[in-house]
Amino acid sequence: MIRPPLFSTPFRLLGAAACLSALLPSAPAQSLKDLQTPSKPLVLKAQGSFFIGGEKSEQSRVELGGLGPGGHITVHQMYVRYMIPQGGNKLPVVMVHGATLTGKSWETTPDGRMGWDEYFVRNGHPVYVPDQVGRGRSGFNQALFNNVRAGTAPPDRLPNILRFSDEVVWPNFRFGASPGAPYPETQFPVHAVDALSKQGVPDLRFGGLPSPNPTLKALSDLAVQLNGAVLMGHSQSGPFPLAAALLQPSAAKALILVEPGRCPANYNEEQIKTLATIPGLVVFGDYRDTPTGISTRPSWQESFESCQQLIGRLTAAGGHARMLNPPALGIRGNSHMIMQDKNNLQIANLILNWIGERLGKRRASP
Repeated sequence: MIRPPLFSTPFRLLGAAACLSALLPSAPAQSLKDLQTPSKPLVLKAQGSFFIGGEKSEQSRVELGGLGPGGHITVHQMYVRYMIPQGGNKLPVVMVHGATLTGKSWETTPDGRMGWDEYFVRNGHPVYVPDQVGRGRSGFNQALFNNVRAGTAPPDRLPNILRFSDEVVWPNFRFGASPGAPYPETQFPVHAVDALSKQGVPDLRFGGLPSPNPTLKALSDLAVQLNGAVLMGHSQSGPFPLAAALLQPSAAKALILVEPGRCPANYNEEQIKTLATIPGLVVFGDYRDTPTGISTRPSWQESFESCQQLIGRLTAAGGHARMLNPPALGIRGNSHMIMQDKNNLQIANLILNWIGERLGKRRASP
Protein backbone atom coordinates (compact mmCIF):
# COMPACT_ATOMS: atom_id res chain seq x y z
CA MET A 1 0.00 0.00 0.00
CA ILE A 2 1.24 3.49 -0.80
CA ARG A 3 1.65 5.32 2.48
CA PRO A 4 0.43 8.90 2.13
CA PRO A 5 1.65 11.71 4.39
CA LEU A 6 -0.09 11.88 7.75
CA PHE A 7 -3.02 14.19 7.69
CA SER A 8 -3.29 16.75 10.49
CA THR A 9 -34.98 12.06 -2.12
CA PRO A 10 -38.00 12.51 -4.72
CA PHE A 11 -39.34 9.96 -7.22
CA ARG A 12 -37.70 9.51 -10.62
CA LEU A 13 -39.02 12.23 -12.92
CA LEU A 14 -40.76 11.24 -16.12
CA GLY A 15 -38.64 12.13 -19.08
CA ALA A 16 -35.46 12.46 -17.00
CA ALA A 17 -33.33 10.70 -19.58
CA ALA A 18 -34.63 12.98 -22.35
CA CYS A 19 -33.93 16.09 -20.28
CA LEU A 20 -30.41 15.01 -19.43
CA SER A 21 -29.57 14.05 -23.01
CA ALA A 22 -30.14 17.65 -24.00
CA LEU A 23 -27.56 18.74 -21.44
CA LEU A 24 -24.88 16.12 -21.97
CA PRO A 25 -23.17 14.58 -24.98
CA SER A 26 -24.35 11.04 -25.51
CA ALA A 27 -22.22 8.51 -23.66
CA PRO A 28 -21.90 4.83 -24.54
CA ALA A 29 -23.26 2.33 -22.10
CA GLN A 30 -20.70 0.68 -19.86
CA SER A 31 -19.53 -2.61 -21.34
CA LEU A 32 -16.92 -5.27 -20.62
CA LYS A 33 -14.35 -3.34 -22.63
CA ASP A 34 -14.61 -0.48 -20.12
CA LEU A 35 -13.51 -2.65 -17.20
CA GLN A 36 -9.89 -2.19 -16.17
CA THR A 37 -7.91 -5.32 -15.31
CA PRO A 38 -5.28 -4.88 -12.57
CA SER A 39 -1.77 -6.06 -13.40
CA LYS A 40 -1.56 -8.19 -10.25
CA PRO A 41 -4.03 -11.02 -9.56
CA LEU A 42 -6.42 -10.84 -6.65
CA VAL A 43 -5.61 -13.82 -4.40
CA LEU A 44 -8.40 -14.88 -2.06
CA LYS A 45 -8.60 -17.39 0.73
CA ALA A 46 -12.40 -17.39 0.38
CA GLN A 47 -15.30 -15.49 -1.13
CA GLY A 48 -19.03 -15.97 -0.95
CA SER A 49 -22.24 -14.62 0.52
CA PHE A 50 -24.70 -15.27 3.32
CA PHE A 51 -27.69 -13.76 5.10
CA ILE A 52 -27.81 -12.43 8.62
CA GLY A 53 -30.86 -11.67 10.73
CA GLY A 54 -34.41 -12.06 9.50
CA GLU A 55 -37.62 -13.29 11.06
CA LYS A 56 -40.32 -15.74 10.14
CA SER A 57 -43.60 -14.27 8.95
CA GLU A 58 -46.83 -16.22 8.48
CA GLN A 59 -48.62 -14.78 5.47
CA SER A 60 -51.84 -15.48 3.61
CA ARG A 61 -52.18 -16.52 -0.02
CA VAL A 62 -53.07 -12.91 -0.86
CA GLU A 63 -50.03 -11.53 0.95
CA LEU A 64 -47.82 -13.99 -0.91
CA GLY A 65 -49.20 -12.90 -4.26
CA GLY A 66 -51.44 -15.86 -4.99
CA LEU A 67 -48.75 -18.13 -6.39
CA GLY A 68 -49.54 -20.78 -3.81
CA PRO A 69 -51.27 -21.32 -0.47
CA GLY A 70 -50.45 -19.29 2.61
CA GLY A 71 -47.49 -20.22 4.77
CA HIS A 72 -44.29 -18.95 6.29
CA ILE A 73 -41.53 -16.84 4.71
CA THR A 74 -38.52 -14.94 6.05
CA VAL A 75 -38.49 -11.15 6.02
CA HIS A 76 -36.07 -8.41 7.14
CA GLN A 77 -32.93 -10.46 6.46
CA MET A 78 -29.67 -8.81 5.32
CA TYR A 79 -27.62 -10.14 2.41
CA VAL A 80 -23.84 -9.96 2.81
CA ARG A 81 -21.14 -10.60 0.19
CA TYR A 82 -17.58 -11.18 1.40
CA MET A 83 -13.99 -11.55 0.21
CA ILE A 84 -11.18 -12.78 2.46
CA PRO A 85 -7.62 -12.23 1.22
CA GLN A 86 -5.05 -14.99 1.21
CA GLY A 87 -2.57 -14.19 3.95
CA GLY A 88 -4.46 -11.13 5.15
CA ASN A 89 -3.85 -10.29 8.79
CA LYS A 90 -6.00 -7.23 9.35
CA LEU A 91 -9.42 -6.53 10.81
CA PRO A 92 -12.53 -7.10 8.66
CA VAL A 93 -14.17 -4.02 7.18
CA VAL A 94 -17.94 -3.84 6.70
CA MET A 95 -19.04 -1.37 4.01
CA VAL A 96 -22.68 -0.21 4.05
CA HIS A 97 -24.25 1.69 1.14
CA GLY A 98 -26.50 4.76 1.15
CA ALA A 99 -30.04 5.70 0.08
CA THR A 100 -31.59 4.25 -3.09
CA LEU A 101 -28.41 2.22 -3.66
CA THR A 102 -26.99 -1.23 -2.85
CA GLY A 103 -23.61 -2.70 -2.00
CA LYS A 104 -22.65 -2.08 -5.63
CA SER A 105 -21.53 1.40 -4.47
CA TRP A 106 -18.31 -0.14 -3.12
CA GLU A 107 -17.60 -2.40 -6.08
CA THR A 108 -16.21 -1.61 -9.56
CA THR A 109 -16.71 2.10 -10.26
CA PRO A 110 -19.22 3.29 -12.90
CA ASP A 111 -16.33 3.84 -15.34
CA GLY A 112 -14.77 0.42 -14.73
CA ARG A 113 -12.01 1.05 -12.16
CA MET A 114 -11.26 -0.87 -8.98
CA GLY A 115 -13.68 -0.25 -6.13
CA TRP A 116 -12.94 0.04 -2.43
CA ASP A 117 -14.11 -3.50 -1.70
CA GLU A 118 -11.33 -5.02 -3.82
CA TYR A 119 -8.73 -2.42 -2.86
CA PHE A 120 -9.21 -2.99 0.87
CA VAL A 121 -8.93 -6.75 0.28
CA ARG A 122 -5.70 -6.22 -1.67
CA ASN A 123 -4.45 -4.36 1.40
CA GLY A 124 -5.07 -7.29 3.73
CA HIS A 125 -8.58 -6.60 5.04
CA PRO A 126 -11.43 -9.11 4.75
CA VAL A 127 -14.34 -7.08 3.35
CA TYR A 128 -18.05 -7.64 3.94
CA VAL A 129 -20.54 -5.72 1.77
CA PRO A 130 -24.23 -5.91 2.72
CA ASP A 131 -27.35 -4.81 0.92
CA GLN A 132 -29.45 -3.00 3.51
CA VAL A 133 -32.58 -4.77 4.70
CA GLY A 134 -35.36 -4.03 2.19
CA ARG A 135 -32.94 -3.25 -0.63
CA GLY A 136 -31.24 -5.21 -3.43
CA ARG A 137 -30.64 -8.88 -2.68
CA SER A 138 -31.96 -8.48 0.85
CA GLY A 139 -35.45 -8.15 -0.65
CA PHE A 140 -38.54 -6.53 0.86
CA ASN A 141 -41.86 -7.60 2.34
CA GLN A 142 -44.26 -7.82 -0.60
CA ALA A 143 -47.27 -8.19 1.73
CA LEU A 144 -47.29 -4.40 2.20
CA PHE A 145 -48.28 -4.00 -1.45
CA ASN A 146 -50.44 -7.10 -1.89
CA ASN A 147 -52.67 -6.19 1.06
CA VAL A 148 -53.41 -2.77 -0.47
CA ARG A 149 -54.04 -4.33 -3.88
CA ALA A 150 -56.50 -6.76 -2.29
CA GLY A 151 -58.27 -3.96 -0.40
CA THR A 152 -57.40 -5.37 3.04
CA ALA A 153 -55.23 -2.34 3.82
CA PRO A 154 -55.80 1.34 2.91
CA PRO A 155 -53.62 2.96 0.22
CA ASP A 156 -51.96 5.24 2.75
CA ARG A 157 -50.33 2.15 4.25
CA LEU A 158 -48.11 1.86 1.21
CA PRO A 159 -44.48 2.83 1.85
CA ASN A 160 -43.02 5.87 0.15
CA ILE A 161 -40.68 4.49 -2.52
CA LEU A 162 -37.65 6.72 -3.07
CA ARG A 163 -35.46 7.24 -6.14
CA PHE A 164 -33.14 10.09 -7.09
CA SER A 165 -33.54 11.50 -10.57
CA ASP A 166 -30.42 11.94 -12.68
CA GLU A 167 -30.96 15.71 -12.51
CA VAL A 168 -31.10 15.79 -8.70
CA VAL A 169 -27.97 13.66 -8.45
CA TRP A 170 -25.75 16.34 -10.05
CA PRO A 171 -26.04 18.99 -7.29
CA ASN A 172 -26.93 16.58 -4.46
CA PHE A 173 -23.91 14.35 -5.12
CA ARG A 174 -21.90 17.47 -6.01
CA PHE A 175 -20.73 16.58 -9.51
CA GLY A 176 -21.66 20.11 -10.56
CA ALA A 177 -23.96 22.94 -9.56
CA SER A 178 -26.47 21.93 -12.24
CA PRO A 179 -27.05 18.92 -14.51
CA GLY A 180 -24.48 18.60 -17.26
CA ALA A 181 -22.21 21.32 -15.85
CA PRO A 182 -19.44 19.56 -13.90
CA TYR A 183 -17.09 21.47 -11.66
CA PRO A 184 -13.71 22.06 -13.37
CA GLU A 185 -11.96 20.03 -10.65
CA THR A 186 -14.63 17.35 -10.19
CA GLN A 187 -13.19 13.95 -9.38
CA PHE A 188 -16.33 12.05 -10.34
CA PRO A 189 -16.15 10.47 -13.83
CA VAL A 190 -19.11 12.42 -15.18
CA HIS A 191 -19.07 10.56 -18.50
CA ALA A 192 -20.27 7.57 -16.47
CA VAL A 193 -23.31 9.21 -14.84
CA ASP A 194 -25.59 6.94 -16.89
CA ALA A 195 -23.82 3.91 -15.44
CA LEU A 196 -24.31 5.32 -11.93
CA SER A 197 -28.01 5.79 -12.68
CA LYS A 198 -28.28 2.04 -13.31
CA GLN A 199 -27.11 1.40 -9.75
CA GLY A 200 -30.22 3.05 -8.32
CA VAL A 201 -32.92 0.83 -6.81
CA PRO A 202 -36.28 1.52 -5.15
CA ASP A 203 -35.82 2.41 -1.49
CA LEU A 204 -38.70 1.39 0.78
CA ARG A 205 -37.25 2.39 4.14
CA PHE A 206 -40.01 4.96 4.87
CA GLY A 207 -42.98 2.79 5.79
CA GLY A 208 -41.49 -0.38 4.37
CA LEU A 209 -39.43 -1.38 7.40
CA PRO A 210 -40.11 -1.72 11.12
CA SER A 211 -38.49 0.67 13.57
CA PRO A 212 -35.69 0.51 14.53
CA ASN A 213 -34.27 -0.36 11.12
CA PRO A 214 -33.36 -4.10 11.19
CA THR A 215 -30.11 -3.29 9.38
CA LEU A 216 -28.72 -1.79 12.60
CA LYS A 217 -28.99 -5.00 14.63
CA ALA A 218 -27.83 -7.04 11.64
CA LEU A 219 -24.67 -4.91 11.48
CA SER A 220 -23.94 -5.28 15.17
CA ASP A 221 -24.59 -9.03 14.98
CA LEU A 222 -22.26 -9.30 11.99
CA ALA A 223 -19.51 -7.47 13.88
CA VAL A 224 -19.96 -9.86 16.81
CA GLN A 225 -19.75 -12.91 14.55
CA LEU A 226 -16.54 -11.52 13.04
CA ASN A 227 -15.04 -11.09 16.52
CA GLY A 228 -14.72 -7.39 15.80
CA ALA A 229 -14.83 -5.27 12.67
CA VAL A 230 -14.34 -1.80 11.27
CA LEU A 231 -17.82 -0.47 10.44
CA MET A 232 -18.09 1.93 7.49
CA GLY A 233 -21.29 3.71 6.44
CA HIS A 234 -22.03 6.10 3.59
CA SER A 235 -24.61 8.88 3.22
CA GLN A 236 -27.95 7.61 4.58
CA SER A 237 -26.10 4.80 6.37
CA GLY A 238 -23.37 7.16 7.57
CA PRO A 239 -24.63 7.12 11.18
CA PHE A 240 -25.23 3.34 11.13
CA PRO A 241 -21.77 2.45 12.53
CA LEU A 242 -22.53 4.63 15.56
CA ALA A 243 -25.91 2.98 16.15
CA ALA A 244 -24.50 -0.52 15.67
CA ALA A 245 -21.63 0.24 18.04
CA LEU A 246 -24.04 1.30 20.78
CA LEU A 247 -25.73 -2.10 20.47
CA GLN A 248 -22.43 -4.03 20.74
CA PRO A 249 -19.57 -1.67 21.68
CA SER A 250 -16.91 -4.37 22.06
CA ALA A 251 -17.46 -5.63 18.50
CA ALA A 252 -16.94 -2.26 16.80
CA LYS A 253 -13.19 -1.76 16.46
CA ALA A 254 -13.42 1.49 14.46
CA LEU A 255 -16.19 3.66 13.04
CA ILE A 256 -15.83 5.31 9.62
CA LEU A 257 -18.56 7.70 8.50
CA VAL A 258 -18.26 8.55 4.80
CA GLU A 259 -20.27 11.65 3.86
CA PRO A 260 -22.99 10.90 6.46
CA GLY A 261 -26.34 12.56 5.90
CA ARG A 262 -26.06 13.70 9.50
CA CYS A 263 -24.13 13.08 12.67
CA PRO A 264 -26.66 12.67 15.50
CA ALA A 265 -26.79 15.46 18.04
CA ASN A 266 -29.10 13.74 20.51
CA TYR A 267 -26.67 11.27 22.10
CA ASN A 268 -26.67 11.49 25.88
CA GLU A 269 -23.44 11.66 27.89
CA GLU A 270 -23.40 7.92 28.56
CA GLN A 271 -23.68 7.16 24.84
CA ILE A 272 -20.93 9.65 24.05
CA LYS A 273 -18.75 8.01 26.69
CA THR A 274 -19.32 4.62 25.04
CA LEU A 275 -18.62 5.87 21.51
CA ALA A 276 -15.50 7.68 22.71
CA THR A 277 -13.92 4.27 23.46
CA ILE A 278 -13.96 3.45 19.72
CA PRO A 279 -11.71 5.24 17.17
CA GLY A 280 -13.79 7.29 14.73
CA LEU A 281 -13.14 8.91 11.36
CA VAL A 282 -15.51 11.13 9.36
CA VAL A 283 -14.80 11.67 5.65
CA PHE A 284 -16.21 14.50 3.51
CA GLY A 285 -15.50 15.66 -0.03
CA ASP A 286 -15.49 19.06 -1.73
CA TYR A 287 -18.07 21.67 -2.82
CA ARG A 288 -20.16 21.17 0.31
CA ASP A 289 -21.89 24.56 -0.08
CA THR A 290 -23.60 23.43 -3.29
CA PRO A 291 -27.42 23.77 -2.93
CA THR A 292 -28.68 20.19 -3.09
CA GLY A 293 -32.18 20.88 -4.40
CA ILE A 294 -33.53 18.75 -1.53
CA SER A 295 -35.53 20.58 1.13
CA THR A 296 -34.40 18.37 4.01
CA ARG A 297 -30.73 19.15 3.33
CA PRO A 298 -30.06 22.56 1.76
CA SER A 299 -26.32 21.81 1.58
CA TRP A 300 -23.86 19.14 2.72
CA GLN A 301 -22.00 21.76 4.73
CA GLU A 302 -24.70 21.38 7.39
CA SER A 303 -23.94 17.67 7.59
CA PHE A 304 -20.21 18.43 7.80
CA GLU A 305 -20.78 20.84 10.69
CA SER A 306 -22.98 18.37 12.57
CA CYS A 307 -20.12 15.87 12.39
CA GLN A 308 -17.60 18.45 13.58
CA GLN A 309 -19.81 18.97 16.62
CA LEU A 310 -19.97 15.22 17.29
CA ILE A 311 -16.20 14.91 16.89
CA GLY A 312 -15.84 17.71 19.44
CA ARG A 313 -18.03 15.87 21.94
CA LEU A 314 -16.17 12.59 21.44
CA THR A 315 -12.79 14.28 21.77
CA ALA A 316 -13.86 16.06 24.94
CA ALA A 317 -14.84 12.66 26.35
CA GLY A 318 -11.34 11.34 25.70
CA GLY A 319 -12.03 9.70 22.36
CA HIS A 320 -9.94 9.47 19.21
CA ALA A 321 -12.18 10.98 16.54
CA ARG A 322 -11.13 13.13 13.62
CA MET A 323 -12.27 14.63 10.35
CA LEU A 324 -10.67 13.65 7.03
CA ASN A 325 -11.28 16.72 4.88
CA PRO A 326 -9.41 16.28 1.56
CA PRO A 327 -9.72 19.97 0.51
CA ALA A 328 -7.77 20.90 3.64
CA LEU A 329 -4.99 18.61 2.35
CA GLY A 330 -5.00 20.24 -1.08
CA ILE A 331 -7.06 17.40 -2.62
CA ARG A 332 -9.84 19.11 -4.55
CA GLY A 333 -12.97 18.01 -6.37
CA ASN A 334 -14.20 14.99 -4.45
CA SER A 335 -17.92 14.29 -4.68
CA HIS A 336 -20.49 12.67 -2.43
CA MET A 337 -19.70 9.39 -4.20
CA ILE A 338 -16.11 9.63 -3.04
CA MET A 339 -15.55 5.87 -3.24
CA GLN A 340 -16.25 6.09 -6.99
CA ASP A 341 -14.27 9.25 -7.76
CA LYS A 342 -11.30 9.18 -10.11
CA ASN A 343 -8.96 9.51 -7.10
CA ASN A 344 -10.89 6.94 -5.04
CA LEU A 345 -7.75 4.94 -4.26
CA GLN A 346 -5.95 8.05 -3.03
CA ILE A 347 -8.78 8.61 -0.54
CA ALA A 348 -8.79 4.89 0.31
CA ASN A 349 -5.06 5.13 1.14
CA LEU A 350 -5.75 7.93 3.60
CA ILE A 351 -8.41 5.80 5.31
CA LEU A 352 -6.22 2.68 5.30
CA ASN A 353 -3.38 4.73 6.78
CA TRP A 354 -5.68 5.92 9.57
CA ILE A 355 -6.86 2.36 10.28
CA GLY A 356 -3.25 1.21 10.44
CA GLU A 357 -2.33 3.99 12.86
CA ARG A 358 -5.31 3.40 15.10
CA LEU A 359 -5.51 -0.40 15.02
CA GLY A 360 -2.22 -1.67 13.66
CA LYS A 361 -2.32 -5.19 12.22
CA ARG A 362 -4.51 -6.79 14.86
CA ARG A 363 -6.51 -9.59 13.36
CA ALA A 364 -9.97 -10.83 14.22
CA SER A 365 -10.47 -14.59 13.95
CA PRO A 366 -14.06 -15.35 12.92
